[in-house]
Amino acid sequence: MAYTPAWRNFKRTQDLTVATAVLIYAGAVLHAFGHLPGPKALVVQRTLLWPSIFLTLSLGLPLALGGLRRPLTRYVWMSFQAGFGQSVRSILSGVALLGGAAAFMYWQISSAAHGGRYPAGVFSGYAAGIGILVAQAALVRVLEKVPEVRKQIEA
Repeated sequence: MAYTPAWRNFKRTQDLTVATAVLIYAGAVLHAFGHLPGPKALVVQRTLLWPSIFLTLSLGLPLALGGLRRPLTRYVWMSFQAGFGQSVRSILSGVALLGGAAAFMYWQISSAAHGGRYPAGVFSGYAAGIGILVAQAALVRVLEKVPEVRKQIEA
């Protein structure tokens, strides 16, 4: 099946956004292990264990529950129609958002390393965001199977 260049770019952008977010998260976790105070078990709990629960919920619930899946699918379709991932400006704005979230995570780690609050929430929130991004990327593939959508995205 051949898709329009716009759809291929949109799909590729969705996938690359997920990959970039995961790499940022992995880098922040590695950074946290080197800088956060306390035993390694605490760092594992706050950067991997609890966030994995949030990631699982934010990925699984929108895909499993129709009341959440339908609006998210509609959002993904509207994002495509609005041109997200199809222009330099939209891609740069997405990169800027991911960069801002990354900077916030690293700032939270630095604050905790110098006596501030432990950054458990920022890791859980970012992991939940990754779950939503993965759900959106999965819904792109679901949209490809909808006959009305297929008519608009095939070349």
